[in-house]
Amino acid sequence: MEDADPWGNQLKAARALVGIEQKDLAGQVGVNVNTIRSMEAAGTGPIAGRSQNVQAVQRALQAQGIEFLNHGRPGVQLRWRIAKKG
Repeated sequence: MEDADPWGNQLKAARALVGIEQKDLAGQVGVNVNTIRSMEAAGTGPIAGRSQNVQAVQRALQAQGIEFLNHGRPGVQLRWRIAKKG
């Protein structure tokens, strides 16, 4: 997602691909769960809000193997699968 801001549905799909709840992602990033909810609520539009929070969420999801696609049609894919502990 180098050149474009993510869309709400991209974040929701990315989170689903790696199987992480909103509250857990919020905890990893250090934001309130309502911040994640608001980002995802943007749906098919770009996310409004503090760019540093959006970038932190992006980085957290990318660290879990997510690749954001913005080639005219925003999407996400899983680059690799990380084995879950436990």
